[in-house]
Amino acid sequence: MANKKRTDQAYEGQSSESQESGGGRGGYPPQGGRGGRGLVSQSQHGRGGRTGPPQQQYGGRGGQQQYGGGLQEYQQQGRVAQHQSRGGSSQHRRGSGRGGPPAGGASRTQYLDLHQASQPILESADSTAETGGVLNPSTVNLQLQQFTVQEKSSDQAIQLVPPSSSKSMRFPLRPGKGSNGIKCIVKANHFFAELPDRDLHQYDVSITPEVASRGVNRAVIGQLVKLYRESQLGKRLPAYDGRKSLYTAGPLPFIHKDFKITLLDEDDGTGNARREREFKVVIKFAARADLHHLGMFLEGRQADAPQEALQVLDIVLRELPTMRYSPVGRSFYSPDLGRRQSLGEGLESWRGFYQSIRPTQMGLSLNIDMSSTAFIEPLPVIDFVTRLLIRDVSSRPLSDADRVKIKKALRGVKVEVTHRGNMRRKYRISGLTSQATRELTFPVDDRGTVKSVVEYFQETYGFSIQHTQWPCLQVGNQQRPNYLPMEVCKIVEGQRYSKRLNERQITALLKVTCQRPQEREYDILQTVRHNAYSEDPYAKEFGIKISDKLAAVEARILPAPWLKYHDTGRERDCLPQVGQWNMMNKVRPIISLSSSQVLLLVCVCLSFVYNFDLFLQKMVNGGTVNNWFCINFARNVAENIANGFCSELAQMCNISGMAFNPQPVVPSTSARPDQVERVLKARFHEAMTRLHGQSKELDLLIVILPDNNGSLYGDLKRICETDLGIVSQCCLTKHVFKMSKQYLANVALKINVKVGGRNTVLLDALSRSIPLVSDRPTIIFGADVTHPHPGEDSSPSIAAVVASQDWPEITKYAGLVSAQAHRQELIQDLFKSWQDPQRGAVSGGMIKELLISFRRATGQKPQRIIFYRDGVSEGQFYQVLLYELDAIRKACASLEPNYQPPVTFVVVQKRHHTRLFANNHRDRNAVDRSGNILPGTVVDSKICHPTEFDFYLCSHAGIQGTSRPAHYHVLWDENKFSADELQTLTNNLCYTYARCTRSVSIVPPAYYAHLAAFRARFYMEPETSDSGSMVSGAVAGRMGGGGQRGGGGGGGGTRGGLASPNVAAAVRPLPALKENVKRVMFYC
Repeated sequence: MANKKRTDQAYEGQSSESQESGGGRGGYPPQGGRGGRGLVSQSQHGRGGRTGPPQQQYGGRGGQQQYGGGLQEYQQQGRVAQHQSRGGSSQHRRGSGRGGPPAGGASRTQYLDLHQASQPILESADSTAETGGVLNPSTVNLQLQQFTVQEKSSDQAIQLVPPSSSKSMRFPLRPGKGSNGIKCIVKANHFFAELPDRDLHQYDVSITPEVASRGVNRAVIGQLVKLYRESQLGKRLPAYDGRKSLYTAGPLPFIHKDFKITLLDEDDGTGNARREREFKVVIKFAARADLHHLGMFLEGRQADAPQEALQVLDIVLRELPTMRYSPVGRSFYSPDLGRRQSLGEGLESWRGFYQSIRPTQMGLSLNIDMSSTAFIEPLPVIDFVTRLLIRDVSSRPLSDADRVKIKKALRGVKVEVTHRGNMRRKYRISGLTSQATRELTFPVDDRGTVKSVVEYFQETYGFSIQHTQWPCLQVGNQQRPNYLPMEVCKIVEGQRYSKRLNERQITALLKVTCQRPQEREYDILQTVRHNAYSEDPYAKEFGIKISDKLAAVEARILPAPWLKYHDTGRERDCLPQVGQWNMMNKVRPIISLSSSQVLLLVCVCLSFVYNFDLFLQKMVNGGTVNNWFCINFARNVAENIANGFCSELAQMCNISGMAFNPQPVVPSTSARPDQVERVLKARFHEAMTRLHGQSKELDLLIVILPDNNGSLYGDLKRICETDLGIVSQCCLTKHVFKMSKQYLANVALKINVKVGGRNTVLLDALSRSIPLVSDRPTIIFGADVTHPHPGEDSSPSIAAVVASQDWPEITKYAGLVSAQAHRQELIQDLFKSWQDPQRGAVSGGMIKELLISFRRATGQKPQRIIFYRDGVSEGQFYQVLLYELDAIRKACASLEPNYQPPVTFVVVQKRHHTRLFANNHRDRNAVDRSGNILPGTVVDSKICHPTEFDFYLCSHAGIQGTSRPAHYHVLWDENKFSADELQTLTNNLCYTYARCTRSVSIVPPAYYAHLAAFRARFYMEPETSDSGSMVSGAVAGRMGGGGQRGGGGGGGGTRGGLASPNVAAAVRPLPALKENVKRVMFYC
């Protein structure tokens, strides 16, 4: 139905997770399917006739079924489910034990328990002590002995302390390579690097006096090599990391040696003698980097990658580019590597390339990718400020807001003076003066004589300051202030802009970086040739040889899954084509038409207009919207236009399979954006007053927003979800005027999941034929942590965890969010325990609440856990696994003694630089319309890890630019997935994303977790828009606490660190979600 594009400021609203039950629209009668895929009767399953529980009726709606109980309910009902479903041990992957769950068991409650982490599940101290101790030895690997939950007495809470060592941890080995799908060849931006046969030596470097600048350090060592390479260094050409380490190919002729180096300051153009600076350099032998172990690791004969050897090779290959270009992280930029592009407000983009050496199955690989980033334009400061403020600065005085904006943009920027002829002395800006230039004076002698800045520049340099009403730049410190008028300063070239970009700048930068696959591949090859690694003196010195050809890699294209829609629609099942499908069945074009065919086509088009539902697939579970109203915040949308739009939207929802009352509870109203809170509350209470006598609740609020609405969207969501308790759907003015059927169908998808419906379900899920998911109750988690934008030094990070709540369908996800320490990557609130004055030791946390919610929603206890963890870098793998798997273990053990379902822990990575290209860009069978590889393309050989279980999966069709495949790395696998099983499951899940009819680029649980964390930021108070949290009520004072460019807009900062999770700081809690909002997917 919908082409998934970057939505308007994430105006997706939030989707309801409450599941409607009862009669109404009927369900799925036994039917045949395509190629044996049909659904069978409710007492048995297709594909082998595996027995299982009664099949849920689909398409129904009606009353809500209430539930109660907590831990006791979980334990009692859970034991029944566990006993009945033990067809085989969870540790045995093959054999008769794969039988389905029981045919009987507890009835399935129809209303999901969606928790915000506001009220933890509590248990008594005796219960904690009883359940706190024993892990099932048949499900726990000996390498995880540290993951034990220790017994605690009634007066002592369980302390969540992460294991201190990862020495005994081994990530799962690859369980063979996959074979499903159509085999093909793709090219990857990896270049084979031949392993050198030299002895690598590491030396410690000490430079006195110490300087913070790597550039100065490199200049010192560069001068040392220039002077003493032949005489003192044994003719070696060392590679230097810019800090404390120096590497050579072979030993230096000494163990320890001191050098004295003199550096001359750069010529300032005055003709005066250049200042000399002396440095003492001490070089001392430290260690040998053994390449033998690296070779063994690449051959799979050694478990751990020798990081030291890889680091040496990386530094060697970075040495020459560091001298030529501006290094930023692992990338290099230069205005000579591509045309500069203005980003607006004084910024420009520079082209560059990313470079990193990696161990892969084919051996060492050099990963090269194209990159762009923002630099400050080398402008006169006056011109920079003019562009920054987007106006003629001489037209009116600077406001306080202008001064704040200028100060933030210029602080830390290096400038050079222009009023002294050829002398171009450089300074770094520390701030702005509070006074105008004409008011500034400074002492000129010890007798208290002062002189104005204007007089000084006129008398000393003959320079007449024009903008005397402007502040000066401060380039000194408070004790010794130094003032420079803006008009005598020019920004030094080559300074990267590290602060947050605004939306316009992000859009401009994306236009620059957006390249079609064929263009990107060409640029990568050109970069490799331009770098001329064969001529690189450092690569030669160390014996490193780099291929100039892209790696050809074996790949497979996994088939798209069949999707189930409602039986009353024109098509009950759907097979996506090239990663997308459309609920509106469009008429195919006819090449040549006779007059009779033209008449027929006109009739068909008229039929399409007046019988739209004949061409529409029906949502598999249509939700109900009985009571709703609309508020219009857009001044240029007239009342009749707003009413017409709502009417069309209601009609589309009904056509799509929902039950949508076309009449609002109260007439639509218009309001000013600055009155959002007052108007929302007034209209809400008016509508509730009308419904009061009928004992009904409001189902939905439709909101029309201006295209540029600032904080209005976030304010509206915060008020609706934390104050009023109503879900909302926001629509931009431009879409209201266009009112296209495609857009209305998109919005209908979102509204349906907000009010408890389902759009579609995997057919394999209904026929119970998904390996290691359908055979027994399985819960799938997604988790992510988002961090503050660069420059926001005190804001907390926000963690989000979602979990599937419907089995076997696995389409609905409950979500929890919490704040934690600034840039803390470990999710601190997965499991929590504390001492309650009345109850003793109690526990709660995200995992525990979501497990109980799953039990209440499905009537079954999860017997498998699949955990997709987003946003973890390779250097954080061990710590994240140790800490978070431990939390999962403790959460399970706190619910029931010996309850330890097998866990599969998979990291999802999108922040990598591997790109896959079609082997032949002209082969239309090998690319999609954007020129990218086909959705479902999976790679688990050659460029993947030498021994561990990982794969690249491009699950989506490209829209523009070059598709980035997701990288999945399995860190723990007690469910013993085969490569085909996990790859197929992951790919198929990507077709269940609720908000569009396209497969998405990362598995939906991880996607939803990111959306949940993003939504939580809207609940923060306006003055602290990037701080606050959503925490468990009793935990709020005890937990630790302290941005993005994706498909949905926003902005995300860099990944976080791994500070000790026990180091806590106060976090301002967010307002709690209303009870009815907790039960929905508020983040969608």
